[in-house]
Amino acid sequence: MTLSGRAKLAGVIGWPVAHSRSPRLHGYWLQYHRIDGAYVPLPVRAEAFERGLRCLADMGFRGVNVTVPHKEAALAACDEIEDSGRRLGAVNTVVMDGGRLHGFNSDGFGFIENLREGAPAWQARKAPAVVIGAGGAARAVVAALIDAGAPEIRVVNRTRPRAEAVAKELDGPVQVLEWPERSRALSEAGLLVNTTSLGMTGQPPLELDLAGLPASALVNDIVYAPLETPLLARARARGNLAVDGLGMLLHQARPGFAAWFGVEPEVTSELRRFVLAE
Repeated sequence: MTLSGRAKLAGVIGWPVAHSRSPRLHGYWLQYHRIDGAYVPLPVRAEAFERGLRCLADMGFRGVNVTVPHKEAALAACDEIEDSGRRLGAVNTVVMDGGRLHGFNSDGFGFIENLREGAPAWQARKAPAVVIGAGGAARAVVAALIDAGAPEIRVVNRTRPRAEAVAKELDGPVQVLEWPERSRALSEAGLLVNTTSLGMTGQPPLELDLAGLPASALVNDIVYAPLETPLLARARARGNLAVDGLGMLLHQARPGFAAWFGVEPEVTSELRRFVLAE
């Protein structure tokens, strides 16, 4: 599709950024909706991040997604920040309007929408949730579960202080458990979420005994490379409903695309196949 002088511009900013699937994802939506626009990868070093962000706004960009290592820097750089960004201490989406930078974080939205798509009958408020990990993704997941009404959220991380920081800063029904207790933490749980890199291609698998996990529990791994992680394969083999991590990536992109290009995009099976075919 040929771009005009009125093309709407957006992109993803990070260092490095060549690995990002966001250009393929947004490019699909742009072509599907026949929008005069472009979404481009923008490799920017940390020391030039804020200056680069301001320059993009001056050049007419509608906004950007922000990936590692710039999410915390984006929080400091934005003129206006929604509660989602302030609460998580990180911004992954910036909307540019008249030179002003408006930031928010859509990871929690993407997480919940992925579960709703993959397991429509699942309800957060019915049983405790277990979250493995305490990094940035875990914060988004825990915050989303608090907002969804989870009665108890058990956070297990190899480094206890990081898990305690998540519990303290998000201020909800969060219980911190020791790493050796991770298998026992599954008792009576309605949801298990792995937010760590364990199970990702090139990484060791997550060592977790699922014997105590109820058969009715939903299992989610936010990793999507591979799409079927060892955790998800073991969960399916024992009869648990399992949801992969690709949907979180796809759904978290929706609010930014709508803000920049004026169209509410949909996550479809065709989009999943297209993004995975890269």
